[in-house]
Amino acid sequence: MAVCGMTQNTLDLRIIPVTPFQQNCSLMWDKKTMHGVLVDPGGDAEKILHGVKKHGVEIKQIWLTHGHLDHAGGAEDIKAELGVPIIGPHKDDQFWMDQISADWEKYGQKGMGRNCKPDKYLTDGDELKLAGVKFGVAHCPGHTPGHVVIYNKDMKIAFVGDVIFKGSVGRTDFPQSNPEQLVRSITQKLWPLGNDMRFIPGHGPMSTFGDERRSNPFVGDNIIGKAGDKVGGRSSGIM
Repeated sequence: MAVCGMTQNTLDLRIIPVTPFQQNCSLMWDKKTMHGVLVDPGGDAEKILHGVKKHGVEIKQIWLTHGHLDHAGGAEDIKAELGVPIIGPHKDDQFWMDQISADWEKYGQKGMGRNCKPDKYLTDGDELKLAGVKFGVAHCPGHTPGHVVIYNKDMKIAFVGDVIFKGSVGRTDFPQSNPEQLVRSITQKLWPLGNDMRFIPGHGPMSTFGDERRSNPFVGDNIIGKAGDKVGGRSSGIM
């Protein structure tokens, strides 16, 4: 699926749904050099590599928003095939990446993903580059302790993993999840990026921060005082 608005810039982007959880893996590349990155290749490595080949992209890096199995599970297989580094998430998510294989087996999906060790962890304020285009990094704990969001202000695009979804927010019933942290991450790290910032969530359709401030039943502006009590309940986030 193409992402509306990206094609008017130097970068192009496609979303490749992967794993039984239909996680949004993003393939993004520079249209001049055809150099690209993969964001959150959670599994189905062959399907992802087919998409890379189909679009003629030369992958330079793998970027991870967090360590859950459906976001990081395919990273090591793709690294082994392409010889590219894995960047992110924050080091506090390493315990999740150490149990990816076992977690997939719990879901009856043995072989879907492998344990992952990034070549470089990310922290708040770091900067990533693709063909000279800079992306900011915000550490956004709550869903997981080491979750990061990767964004570009000029193109108004953010890869938010499972922090926020269209009409929902990430689950906070996992080990080391924290509902209060999640609300702070959204309101203090994401909202300041602007209402017109579009985001690609880990699951489901895209939205904008402005739309979520107007209508999200967990962190919308009209109910933000009660958001801390509601986060961690009903959520569309699989992982």
